[in-house]
Amino acid sequence: MTQYTFTPPAETLIPVVGSEAQFPVRRIYCVGRNYAEHAREMGVDPNREPPFFFSKPRDAVVPGGGNMPFPPATTNLQHEVELVVALSKGGLNIAQADALSHVYGYATGIDFTRRDLQMIAREKCHPWEPGKGMDRGAPISAIVPVSAGTPAADAAIWLKVNGETRQSARLDQVIWSVPEVISRLSQYFELAPGDLIFTGTPGGVSTVVRGDSLVCGIDGLPELAVKLT
Repeated sequence: MTQYTFTPPAETLIPVVGSEAQFPVRRIYCVGRNYAEHAREMGVDPNREPPFFFSKPRDAVVPGGGNMPFPPATTNLQHEVELVVALSKGGLNIAQADALSHVYGYATGIDFTRRDLQMIAREKCHPWEPGKGMDRGAPISAIVPVSAGTPAADAAIWLKVNGETRQSARLDQVIWSVPEVISRLSQYFELAPGDLIFTGTPGGVSTVVRGDSLVCGIDGLPELAVKLT
């Protein structure tokens, strides 16, 4: 029997719709500025530049959302609703034509961002971890396996804060498609089963505060609700 110096951390597991099985998370990758409108509101040119990526820690996942403590060290926490891709197969240099065969399923997620810390880091050319890699910064709905269906290419993606719509777009408005994102990401990292890819957020990101209730969704996927406490 393996002996540990301390009790190892628990696995990060996400429920799967229609199954008793759970999806074990390996890594979380995120795509930056993959909607033109969001790129503009971040003050950058939305032209089709090569996609860029950043990561969140595995244990940032909050399966199913629910009550979430407001994170420390920020006065400008912002929401970013995103389509999340869950992989069941990995590899290096995956061809676009083969990329979708690596997908286990899809979910709705929120990339919470301490925007004030991210902007300071960007100005100083520092890493983004303080702004993006916070505890509980990646709530996610249950995963819908591709065997049960996939979101339509033009499925609506939206987020409401206290009942007011803040983000509203369609998945086909992305700059880089899911197969393109998987293929490009696999040029930098050897992808593996259990990886999650947050595929970018549409415009309309805004600041939220303690006490706010957020609900978001993507047509064909479970909704996700979060209460900041």
